[in-house]
Amino acid sequence: MDAETFDQFRTQLDRYVHERLIPAEPHVLEQNGVPSDILDEMRAMGMFGLTTPEEFGGAGMNIPQYVEAIRTLAQAHPAFRSIISINLGMVCSAIKNSGTEAQKAHWLPRIASGEIACFGLTEPGSGSDSAAMATTAKPSGNGYVLNGSKRYITNAGQAKLALIMARTNDKALPKNAHVSAFLVPMDAQGISVGKPDKKMGQDGSNICDIYMDDVQVDGDALLGGEEGRGFATAMQSLDNGRLSVAAASCGYASRILKTATRYATERKAFGEPIANFQLIQAMLADSQAELYAAECMLRDAAAKANEGKAIIECASAKMFASEMCGRVADRCVQIHGGAGYLAEYEAERFYRDSRIYRIYEGTTQIMQLVIAKQMLRNFEV
Repeated sequence: MDAETFDQFRTQLDRYVHERLIPAEPHVLEQNGVPSDILDEMRAMGMFGLTTPEEFGGAGMNIPQYVEAIRTLAQAHPAFRSIISINLGMVCSAIKNSGTEAQKAHWLPRIASGEIACFGLTEPGSGSDSAAMATTAKPSGNGYVLNGSKRYITNAGQAKLALIMARTNDKALPKNAHVSAFLVPMDAQGISVGKPDKKMGQDGSNICDIYMDDVQVDGDALLGGEEGRGFATAMQSLDNGRLSVAAASCGYASRILKTATRYATERKAFGEPIANFQLIQAMLADSQAELYAAECMLRDAAAKANEGKAIIECASAKMFASEMCGRVADRCVQIHGGAGYLAEYEAERFYRDSRIYRIYEGTTQIMQLVIAKQMLRNFEV
């Protein structure tokens, strides 16, 4: 997408966020989901195909444009980003980078049109530890039979397609070559989905378990037509997913900081707005500085990712931005004082919603390991 067209789109999206999505947040919380009419509007706007190449019906955004769009969208309730982010940053990315031409032609137009996808890596006994992955894909005729389960899968209850990581070798081979990726229709016989989990925050963004009992898929379900590349595909997709979380953290933190600033200017104590008190100003200033730093990291990481590999930058941006968002949310509660602990005020919800950013797409501790390992690989005496 050319720069002028993107600027127009981002302006339109920002207006849509403030005039339509933020006012609709009570409905999201009441229904524990994104209203169907808003989903249809987002499909009509092309939100599900932002990163899909134009020849497959998408907008063809590059990574910096995609990240900026997500940051803009994430000013609203996290459920709005969550419903599209798996399509954009993970499944679409995996198919674009690793899929066969036939897989691209079959799935990318469907994803761009708004068919919801999910990403199945985490299991009850494994997350970042792929060696412990228990889901298997055994050869059967011209295809495979999948057995196992996946946990904490965003959008599983609404998805039409799942990108499933499974073992195609009984042993943990070097470089995780025992893991392959499969494009699995969610209506395949043998697939079932558990009830949505009750969570601390981010109501409306549902996660469920996926169960696979002798799920038969054709050979063309194997992503890229080659076994042993699933983990590499997952990690490459997670780089985009981590940028999405970093962008969400920045977008939501900007919303939280505006709320904290507004409250500080309206709430009076000792006859004057609490915004006049220097210790309140310090919390606002620290939040603004950290938000600015995170946004700079995000844009730099997105630019580098657009040029090629940016493992350290993506992990660093995700780690810093998610931690930053948590601190800004905490200060927002503190600025609200006793009111910040009440569900009647947004500060309480912001605090709960922001906590997950430090966990999914790799915890802060996993990000530290990713950064350090890549530093050591790159180190030259």
